[in-house]
Amino acid sequence: MTASASARRLIVLLCLIASGLTSCATVTSTPSEPPSTTARAPFPPDVGFGAQPDAPAPDSDCATIAGLRPGPLPEPRQMPPGSTMDRIAKRGRLIVGTDLGSNPLSFRDPITGDVKGFDIDVAHWIAEAIFGDPNLIEYRMITNENRIQALENGAVDVVVKTMSITCDRLKSIDFSVPYYAAAQQILAYRNSGISQASDLAGKNVCATRSSTSIARVERAVPSAKYLTTASWADCLVMMQQGQVDAITSDDSILAGIAAQDPWVHVVGDSLGTEYYGVGIPKGQDDFARFINGVIAAREADGSWQRSYDEWLSILGPGSPPPTMYRD
Repeated sequence: MTASASARRLIVLLCLIASGLTSCATVTSTPSEPPSTTARAPFPPDVGFGAQPDAPAPDSDCATIAGLRPGPLPEPRQMPPGSTMDRIAKRGRLIVGTDLGSNPLSFRDPITGDVKGFDIDVAHWIAEAIFGDPNLIEYRMITNENRIQALENGAVDVVVKTMSITCDRLKSIDFSVPYYAAAQQILAYRNSGISQASDLAGKNVCATRSSTSIARVERAVPSAKYLTTASWADCLVMMQQGQVDAITSDDSILAGIAAQDPWVHVVGDSLGTEYYGVGIPKGQDDFARFINGVIAAREADGSWQRSYDEWLSILGPGSPPPTMYRD
């Protein structure tokens, strides 16, 4: 047998062995399930769980809607020497604490970039009364949590940010007379079955920290579960993700949230009234009287009503809140 023949026989033998091994081997495979994941949308990084033990009480027996009586308003650019308004005038701008996420109260217009809203109109009135120009304003973004601190440390001249006048806050800062009276209500999805406060039993409810909203609902529905965030935008995102069932706040704020999602609506009777005031550093009585005079003048000349009609008419007819003076 030649070498080449032997090589061919070896190749044939190896092929037969390989073929036999293949025929004897049994390969079994277990059908696998299609890949699946269970992803839970994350909560905002600063979300809090449970009602705040130090949340400001919405009701009290102090005269929250009474302010210092204003005197005659000085002409713009002619502030009394040495007054708080004179100091602001010499600086050349009014520093206002607010936020840009509370349409229709305070927000940045995406087309023009201008800061607009009902609260912003109030800030414009004050600036115009000091400078004769409503636009000499520097806006500083603040949260509900640091509003009082911003006034105490002088970071802002005023806070105009849906700030309810409460006895607890009056211990740390001063307020103007109320410039708006808001009704606290509930925002929920149209198919949620939530139509009144009692329907919140056992449900997850969102509000911003350091607001009066949670305290009032907790008293009415203690079995609800409360989550708090730094902004209303976070509350809306959590409701859209199914993490909360409802949001509670003032009607003016909820109207702006509802405008961002056609599937939600404001429900239920008013849970109480919140009086918004301009926050002022403690002890600046001259400034408080000045701002109270500005508010009275803008109510009298129709500016308040025009602003309401532009920004808050979705809530129905409106009128200025009652005004009381302490002296």
